[in-house]
Amino acid sequence: MADKLTDRSVLEPLFTNGWSMVEGRNAITKTYQFKNFIEAFGWMTRAAIHAEKMNHHPEWFNVYKTVEVTLSTHDAGGLTELDVKLAKKLDAL
Repeated sequence: MADKLTDRSVLEPLFTNGWSMVEGRNAITKTYQFKNFIEAFGWMTRAAIHAEKMNHHPEWFNVYKTVEVTLSTHDAGGLTELDVKLAKKLDAL
């Protein structure tokens, strides 16, 4: 099991890139906008492959060209380095 983040400064670059804390949870969230549904779904497919390789799966919600992602490590009860790594990977896709 991953340990909860103790140094929140590692989140600052994510906040600069559009991520934010989820109110009332130890989690981060970001909304991605795409050109159309196909681009959104393609991104989700690529993201799913990376998440599966990391064995760390996002909470997400998709409507048409919008994908809302929330990251938190449920086993640890909050944010861990896995969430930071996955957020960076999602931004890079």
